[in-house]
Amino acid sequence: MFSDERRQEIVKLLEENGRVWAKDLASKFEKSIDSIRRDLSIMEEQGLLKRTHGGAIPINNVRNMAQPRSIRYGEGSVYQNAIAKLAVTFIKENQTIFIGGAAIHFAILKYLPKEISYTVVTNSVEIAYQLRDLGNIQLYVIGGFVKGSGNMTDALANEFAQQFTFDLCFGTAGALSSKGLSTATPEVSIFHKTVFNNSRKIIALIEHFKFGDDMFSSFYPVNRLNIIITDHETKAEDINMVKTQGVEILVANNN
Repeated sequence: MFSDERRQEIVKLLEENGRVWAKDLASKFEKSIDSIRRDLSIMEEQGLLKRTHGGAIPINNVRNMAQPRSIRYGEGSVYQNAIAKLAVTFIKENQTIFIGGAAIHFAILKYLPKEISYTVVTNSVEIAYQLRDLGNIQLYVIGGFVKGSGNMTDALANEFAQQFTFDLCFGTAGALSSKGLSTATPEVSIFHKTVFNNSRKIIALIEHFKFGDDMFSSFYPVNRLNIIITDHETKAEDINMVKTQGVEILVANNN
């Protein structure tokens, strides 16, 4: 494997796991620790990650990159699966639920209840394709310009979303801080703000590495969320920040 290919794999691992350790990378790629540290230093100079003691974590530039299909529509990280398992326990019969097109939404699909009937609305053709044959789900797709990700978030999709009222919204974002949820693209922010405003209950699904940052476009304050579900790697100070704003936060275990 060439060094450029190895660095691309490191970016994928960051997206999947939220953190990488130099010793694990050295073992995985059968390289010395010094070689991996050189990789991480070069990638930090390129704005692809932030080095930490013993490894690296993502920065906004990493999260702004379009995720490869193998990641967005893959099995999901251990953190995403833990959050997804807990999230679906809030689904009740005959509800109307919004499920977007992020990687964590795709992780939800395998855990959706099949013994009760409910409605799902999505702005993702990939999510819709996976749900099309489930007899217990009434499926609606928000229309608009289809991006390479399979998601629709343009002005037409936003107008379409205004016609719906959701009992439950499984929301997410690129980052969460005391200022609220944010993402890289204003178009996406506007669309999701519309969905959130039309939802009776908002459950935000936020992995640990998304806390503490502010991306380019803010779209929803923390104190207007009903519940945040995160993973066990989330820092105590981030959990306390959420609690001080009067929002319930649940920590999903990997078991």
